[in-house]
Amino acid sequence: MVAVAPLNPLLHDPVTIFDIGNYICESVAVETDSALVIDRVVQRLRAFNRDFSQLMGLLGPRYMGSGLSVVEARVLYEIVHREPALARDIAAALRLDPGYLSRIVGRLLKRGLVERGRGEDARERPLSLTCTGKSAYDRLDRTTAAQTARLIAPLGEDGARRLAALLEEAGALLFGSKPGEWSLRTFRPGDMGLITARQSILYHETYGWGRGMEALIGEITAAFLRDFKPEREQCWIAERGGRMLGSVFLVEDDTETARLRLLYVEPEARGIGVGQALVKQCTAFARETGYRRIVLWTHAVLESARRIYAAEGYRIETHTHDDFGKPELSESWLLEL
Repeated sequence: MVAVAPLNPLLHDPVTIFDIGNYICESVAVETDSALVIDRVVQRLRAFNRDFSQLMGLLGPRYMGSGLSVVEARVLYEIVHREPALARDIAAALRLDPGYLSRIVGRLLKRGLVERGRGEDARERPLSLTCTGKSAYDRLDRTTAAQTARLIAPLGEDGARRLAALLEEAGALLFGSKPGEWSLRTFRPGDMGLITARQSILYHETYGWGRGMEALIGEITAAFLRDFKPEREQCWIAERGGRMLGSVFLVEDDTETARLRLLYVEPEARGIGVGQALVKQCTAFARETGYRRIVLWTHAVLESARRIYAAEGYRIETHTHDDFGKPELSESWLLEL
């Protein structure tokens, strides 16, 4: 993209906005007043807009030393990526006053960067770049890409991956951008802490479960790392663009029995098959490893997970009561392999 418009950028400080670890440290008490939450996001987004505009050189009269303003550069981008490129469509897409856009196009025409095709009137005559315009666009595109790469380079591979995931999420939230494809992978360093944090937060926010559940999840993930048996156990992570969408564990209960643990799916990823894929991965691994059965323990309120288990062929064996801040009915399920 040639020009990045400072309309709705996000994530200048992704750690303080989205990072779960800092969220836990900074938010000991859960914010229940939606007005306070919105005000907090508004202030951070406005601060990001200010910083990002300065960082990318959007405040000067000429963008990236091109001789074009930010808006002119963006109009060139739209002309290149639209077929046909009609002025009325560009004005609508960028939310520009038609008269203002007409003046911008006039300047680009005068500079020999743009030309009009045939049409009944000016609004219907498609715009295209001249040879001079194509050269200018390509030069600006390379400069913008190189400058952006220099800004990202100090983040390192992990930081770049995190930023990409957060930007994708922000795009989906603010612009309705279609998310990319998700995939499954095995666990890597840092995943256990993130799994513990995310599940504890989600269970607390959704069901009011407190420290007992968080302690249990932490004990399970710590034991998994400490006693991990590579040939008999595994943890799979569902992710999209580097962002965790869900996870599941399969651990040894005895020589013939595996235990499925800590299945969870992020709210944003529900309904697209992530939970089913994670459970099926456990079934396939258990069969390949030689287990004869899989058992699991869950709660009656986790209806989505229960439906996944039932569809996979699990059946309920027993019911018990547990207390993670309030009484809950728990269940033991079994899948014969």
